[in-house]
Amino acid sequence: MMEIALPTSGLVTSPGKLICIGRNYARHASEMQSDVPEEPVIFLKPPSALVGQGGKVVLPSASQDVHHELELVVAIGRGGKNIPVDEALNHVDGYGIGLDMTARDIQAEAKRQGLPWTVAKGFDTFAPLGALVSAHEVGDPQQLTLELYVNGSLRQRAHTAEMIFPVADLIAYSSTIFTLMPGDLIFTGTPEGVAAVEEGDRLEARGEGFPDLRIKVLRERRN
Repeated sequence: MMEIALPTSGLVTSPGKLICIGRNYARHASEMQSDVPEEPVIFLKPPSALVGQGGKVVLPSASQDVHHELELVVAIGRGGKNIPVDEALNHVDGYGIGLDMTARDIQAEAKRQGLPWTVAKGFDTFAPLGALVSAHEVGDPQQLTLELYVNGSLRQRAHTAEMIFPVADLIAYSSTIFTLMPGDLIFTGTPEGVAAVEEGDRLEARGEGFPDLRIKVLRERRN
Protein backbone atom coordinates (compact mmCIF):
# COMPACT_ATOMS: atom_id res chain seq x y z
CA MET A 1 0.00 0.00 0.00
CA MET A 2 1.35 3.45 -0.91
CA GLU A 3 2.05 5.81 1.99
CA ILE A 4 2.02 9.54 1.46
CA ALA A 5 3.57 11.80 4.10
CA LEU A 6 2.14 15.30 4.28
CA PRO A 7 4.71 17.34 6.21
CA THR A 8 2.92 20.71 6.06
CA SER A 9 0.05 19.41 8.18
CA GLY A 10 1.60 16.47 9.99
CA LEU A 11 -1.04 14.20 8.51
CA VAL A 12 -0.12 10.83 7.07
CA THR A 13 -2.42 8.75 4.91
CA SER A 14 -2.10 5.22 3.55
CA PRO A 15 -5.20 5.15 1.37
CA GLY A 16 -6.98 1.90 0.78
CA LYS A 17 -9.30 3.33 -1.86
CA LEU A 18 -9.68 6.49 -3.90
CA ILE A 19 -13.37 7.26 -4.28
CA CYS A 20 -14.00 9.64 -7.16
CA ILE A 21 -17.10 11.64 -8.02
CA GLY A 22 -18.13 12.40 -11.58
CA ARG A 23 -20.24 15.31 -12.83
CA ASN A 24 -20.50 17.14 -9.51
CA TYR A 25 -20.56 20.62 -11.08
CA ALA A 26 -23.43 21.47 -13.42
CA ARG A 27 -21.33 23.39 -15.93
CA HIS A 28 -18.86 20.52 -16.19
CA ALA A 29 -21.73 18.11 -16.85
CA SER A 30 -22.85 20.48 -19.60
CA GLU A 31 -19.42 20.71 -21.22
CA MET A 32 -19.29 16.90 -21.26
CA GLN A 33 -22.78 16.85 -22.83
CA SER A 34 -24.06 14.85 -19.86
CA ASP A 35 -27.15 15.17 -17.70
CA VAL A 36 -26.89 16.52 -14.17
CA PRO A 37 -27.05 13.38 -11.99
CA GLU A 38 -29.78 12.79 -9.44
CA GLU A 39 -27.35 11.00 -7.12
CA PRO A 40 -23.53 10.97 -6.98
CA VAL A 41 -21.71 9.24 -9.83
CA ILE A 42 -18.95 7.14 -8.24
CA PHE A 43 -15.90 5.44 -9.69
CA LEU A 44 -12.62 4.25 -8.14
CA LYS A 45 -8.93 4.78 -8.78
CA PRO A 46 -6.19 2.51 -7.40
CA PRO A 47 -3.77 3.93 -4.81
CA SER A 48 -0.98 3.36 -7.35
CA ALA A 49 -2.39 6.34 -9.29
CA LEU A 50 -1.25 8.73 -6.55
CA VAL A 51 1.67 11.09 -7.09
CA GLY A 52 2.67 13.92 -4.79
CA GLN A 53 3.94 17.50 -4.94
CA GLY A 54 6.77 17.93 -7.44
CA GLY A 55 5.95 14.63 -9.13
CA LYS A 56 5.19 13.81 -12.73
CA VAL A 57 2.08 12.78 -14.64
CA VAL A 58 3.09 10.21 -17.21
CA LEU A 59 0.98 10.17 -20.36
CA PRO A 60 0.46 6.52 -21.32
CA SER A 61 1.16 5.33 -24.84
CA ALA A 62 -2.39 3.91 -24.92
CA SER A 63 -3.92 7.41 -24.96
CA GLN A 64 -3.47 10.50 -27.10
CA ASP A 65 -5.94 12.70 -25.21
CA VAL A 66 -5.31 12.99 -21.45
CA HIS A 67 -7.22 15.75 -19.63
CA HIS A 68 -6.70 17.53 -16.31
CA GLU A 69 -9.55 17.75 -13.79
CA LEU A 70 -9.05 19.99 -10.74
CA GLU A 71 -10.69 18.71 -7.55
CA LEU A 72 -11.02 19.21 -3.81
CA VAL A 73 -9.89 16.00 -2.09
CA VAL A 74 -11.23 14.82 1.27
CA ALA A 75 -9.15 12.58 3.56
CA ILE A 76 -11.19 10.39 5.88
CA GLY A 77 -9.82 10.24 9.43
CA ARG A 78 -12.55 8.24 11.13
CA GLY A 79 -14.23 5.40 9.30
CA GLY A 80 -17.82 4.34 9.33
CA LYS A 81 -20.79 2.80 7.57
CA ASN A 82 -24.10 4.53 6.82
CA ILE A 83 -22.82 7.82 8.19
CA PRO A 84 -25.56 10.45 8.71
CA VAL A 85 -25.13 13.65 6.70
CA ASP A 86 -25.13 15.82 9.82
CA GLU A 87 -22.21 13.81 11.26
CA ALA A 88 -20.26 13.34 8.03
CA LEU A 89 -17.76 16.20 8.38
CA ASN A 90 -16.72 14.84 11.78
CA HIS A 91 -15.17 11.93 9.87
CA VAL A 92 -12.83 14.20 7.87
CA ASP A 93 -9.15 14.43 8.83
CA GLY A 94 -8.08 16.92 6.19
CA TYR A 95 -8.48 18.40 2.73
CA GLY A 96 -6.16 18.84 -0.21
CA ILE A 97 -5.97 19.88 -3.84
CA GLY A 98 -5.87 17.05 -6.35
CA LEU A 99 -6.15 16.28 -10.03
CA ASP A 100 -8.19 13.51 -11.61
CA MET A 101 -6.26 12.84 -14.80
CA THR A 102 -8.43 11.18 -17.44
CA ALA A 103 -7.60 9.45 -20.71
CA ARG A 104 -10.54 11.05 -22.48
CA ASP A 105 -10.28 9.01 -25.67
CA ILE A 106 -10.31 5.75 -23.70
CA GLN A 107 -13.18 7.01 -21.55
CA ALA A 108 -15.21 8.04 -24.60
CA GLU A 109 -14.85 4.58 -26.13
CA ALA A 110 -15.79 2.95 -22.82
CA LYS A 111 -18.91 5.13 -22.63
CA ARG A 112 -19.78 4.23 -26.22
CA GLN A 113 -19.62 0.53 -25.37
CA GLY A 114 -21.27 0.90 -21.97
CA LEU A 115 -18.08 -0.25 -20.20
CA PRO A 116 -16.51 0.93 -16.91
CA TRP A 117 -14.10 3.89 -16.82
CA THR A 118 -11.39 2.14 -14.81
CA VAL A 119 -8.73 2.07 -17.51
CA ALA A 120 -9.30 5.71 -18.48
CA LYS A 121 -8.95 6.84 -14.88
CA GLY A 122 -6.55 4.40 -13.28
CA PHE A 123 -3.15 4.71 -14.93
CA ASP A 124 -0.14 5.23 -12.66
CA THR A 125 0.30 8.96 -11.79
CA PHE A 126 -3.32 9.78 -12.70
CA ALA A 127 -4.16 11.06 -9.19
CA PRO A 128 -1.81 13.92 -8.25
CA LEU A 129 -2.40 15.06 -4.66
CA GLY A 130 -0.99 18.01 -2.76
CA ALA A 131 -0.22 18.15 0.94
CA LEU A 132 -3.30 17.88 3.13
CA VAL A 133 -4.44 20.62 5.47
CA SER A 134 -6.23 19.81 8.74
CA ALA A 135 -10.01 19.95 8.57
CA HIS A 136 -9.98 22.36 11.51
CA GLU A 137 -7.81 24.80 9.55
CA VAL A 138 -9.99 24.57 6.44
CA GLY A 139 -13.36 25.05 8.14
CA ASP A 140 -16.32 24.95 5.75
CA PRO A 141 -15.36 22.86 2.67
CA GLN A 142 -18.15 24.53 0.66
CA GLN A 143 -16.52 27.96 0.92
CA LEU A 144 -13.30 27.28 -0.99
CA THR A 145 -11.90 28.52 -4.28
CA LEU A 146 -9.37 26.37 -6.14
CA GLU A 147 -7.54 27.20 -9.36
CA LEU A 148 -5.50 25.27 -11.88
CA TYR A 149 -2.85 26.92 -14.04
CA VAL A 150 -1.21 25.24 -17.04
CA ASN A 151 2.08 26.82 -18.05
CA GLY A 152 1.08 29.89 -16.08
CA SER A 153 -2.36 30.34 -17.70
CA LEU A 154 -5.58 29.85 -15.72
CA ARG A 155 -7.48 26.79 -16.97
CA GLN A 156 -9.95 25.95 -14.18
CA ARG A 157 -11.47 27.68 -11.18
CA ALA A 158 -13.56 25.70 -8.69
CA HIS A 159 -15.98 27.37 -6.27
CA THR A 160 -16.93 24.50 -3.99
CA ALA A 161 -20.26 26.16 -3.15
CA GLU A 162 -21.27 25.18 -6.69
CA MET A 163 -20.99 21.44 -6.04
CA ILE A 164 -24.21 19.60 -6.85
CA PHE A 165 -23.55 17.25 -3.93
CA PRO A 166 -21.68 18.89 -1.00
CA VAL A 167 -18.87 17.10 0.80
CA ALA A 168 -21.08 15.93 3.68
CA ASP A 169 -23.53 14.37 1.24
CA LEU A 170 -20.72 12.64 -0.65
CA ILE A 171 -19.36 11.11 2.54
CA ALA A 172 -22.78 9.95 3.70
CA TYR A 173 -23.70 8.52 0.28
CA SER A 174 -20.35 6.78 -0.22
CA SER A 175 -20.64 5.18 3.21
CA THR A 176 -23.89 3.48 2.19
CA ILE A 177 -21.88 1.60 -0.46
CA PHE A 178 -18.41 1.22 1.05
CA THR A 179 -17.34 1.06 4.66
CA LEU A 180 -15.14 4.14 4.84
CA MET A 181 -11.73 3.56 6.42
CA PRO A 182 -9.18 5.98 7.90
CA GLY A 183 -6.97 7.21 5.05
CA ASP A 184 -9.58 6.79 2.32
CA LEU A 185 -9.65 9.70 -0.11
CA ILE A 186 -12.66 11.22 -1.86
CA PHE A 187 -12.03 13.22 -5.04
CA THR A 188 -15.11 15.44 -5.08
CA GLY A 189 -15.50 16.26 -8.78
CA THR A 190 -14.23 18.89 -11.21
CA PRO A 191 -15.63 22.19 -12.48
CA GLU A 192 -15.77 23.19 -16.13
CA GLY A 193 -12.61 23.92 -18.11
CA VAL A 194 -11.13 20.44 -18.45
CA ALA A 195 -8.69 20.21 -21.34
CA ALA A 196 -5.87 18.12 -22.77
CA VAL A 197 -2.32 18.25 -21.47
CA GLU A 198 0.85 17.68 -23.45
CA GLU A 199 4.36 16.54 -22.69
CA GLY A 200 6.31 19.34 -21.05
CA ASP A 201 3.26 21.07 -19.55
CA ARG A 202 3.57 22.34 -16.01
CA LEU A 203 0.44 22.13 -13.89
CA GLU A 204 -0.01 24.24 -10.77
CA ALA A 205 -3.07 23.90 -8.55
CA ARG A 206 -3.67 26.63 -5.97
CA GLY A 207 -6.10 27.35 -3.19
CA GLU A 208 -6.12 29.85 -0.35
CA GLY A 209 -4.81 28.09 2.73
CA PHE A 210 -3.46 25.14 0.74
CA PRO A 211 0.12 24.47 -0.32
CA ASP A 212 0.44 24.68 -4.10
CA LEU A 213 0.51 21.43 -6.06
CA ARG A 214 3.04 21.52 -8.90
CA ILE A 215 3.25 18.70 -11.41
CA LYS A 216 5.11 18.22 -14.68
CA VAL A 217 3.75 16.20 -17.60
CA LEU A 218 5.88 13.60 -19.37
CA ARG A 219 5.16 11.08 -22.12
CA GLU A 220 5.67 7.38 -21.44
CA ARG A 221 8.80 5.96 -23.03
CA ARG A 222 8.93 2.33 -24.06
CA ASN A 223 11.97 0.49 -25.38
